[in-house]
Amino acid sequence: MPSATPNTVPGTLFYFSAPADGSEPYNRVNTDPTSTLPLSNWSPEKHTVQIENVRDKEASFTLDEAGFQYFKHPSRHTSFVDDDEIKAEYYPESAELIKKITGASRVVLFDHTIRRRIPGQADMTGKRQPVREVHVDQTTSSAIARVHLHLPSSEAPELLKHRFQIINLWRPISHPAFDLPLTLCDYRTVDKENDLVAVARISPERRGETYRVKYNPQHRWKYLKGMTPEEFVLIKCFDSTEDSGVSIFTPHTAFIDASAPEDTLPRQSIELRALVFYD
Repeated sequence: MPSATPNTVPGTLFYFSAPADGSEPYNRVNTDPTSTLPLSNWSPEKHTVQIENVRDKEASFTLDEAGFQYFKHPSRHTSFVDDDEIKAEYYPESAELIKKITGASRVVLFDHTIRRRIPGQADMTGKRQPVREVHVDQTTSSAIARVHLHLPSSEAPELLKHRFQIINLWRPISHPAFDLPLTLCDYRTVDKENDLVAVARISPERRGETYRVKYNPQHRWKYLKGMTPEEFVLIKCFDSTEDSGVSIFTPHTAFIDASAPEDTLPRQSIELRALVFYD
C-alpha cells in the first residue's frame, strides 16, 4: 500500500474475487425481492489503499489522460426530485455541457441514477445507495449494445463507424459530498489487459455486462474532498478510440472517508449517463 502523505487518507476498497467454483461471475439487479437466488456469485475482496485528495490540483487530471476530469458549473436544475423534471430540465443543460467540454458532435443521454444514502440500508430498487465495489460501468460489448439500444436502427451502424464514448456526469446534490465520497482510479495506473473481469449484469429486462476490477498495488486513487453541488466530474466509462495514449475507462467506487466531519449529512448525488459521438 502506498504510504500516507498529508494529502491522502486510507480507504477500504472492495475489489473483485472470482467465484470459488470457477463459474461465470454475475450480478442480479432489479429482481423480485422474494427470490431466494443469490444476487451475485462472487465475493468482494477488501484492500486498504491511500486515496489522494486532489483539491487545488484538479487541473492535473484530464478526461483523455486520467479518465476523469473535475469542473465547476452550477446546475440550473436544483431540486432533483421528479424524474420527468430532471429529464426536461437537467438533461438538456448537461448534454450541452458535455458537448462543449468534449467537442463531440452529438450527445445522447440515456439514463440517470439518484443516490440518497440511508445509513444502515442496503442497495435496492427505488432506494439506490452508493456503490461500494470497484467497477467500470461498461465493457466493450455492452457499450456497443447501448448504441443499438438507445439509437434508431437506421443510425446505429453509421455511428459505430466513428469514435464514440460513454461518459457519466456525476455531481453531489443538496449539500457537499463528504459522506461516502466518490474515488476514481487514474487510468494511467491500470493494467487494462489484466485488471478487468467482465461480470454479467442480469435483470428482468435485459442481460448486460460491467467490469469488476482485480486488486493491483499500482493503482492510484483520487478524490475531490467535499465536492459541492456546484462541482461535477466527468467519468469516462468507455472510449472506442484506437489511440493507445488515450484513456478508455475509469474504475471508481464510493469509500468511507474517516477524515470527514462528524456531523456530515448522508450523501446525495446524481449520475447521468451519456453516449458521446464524434464525426
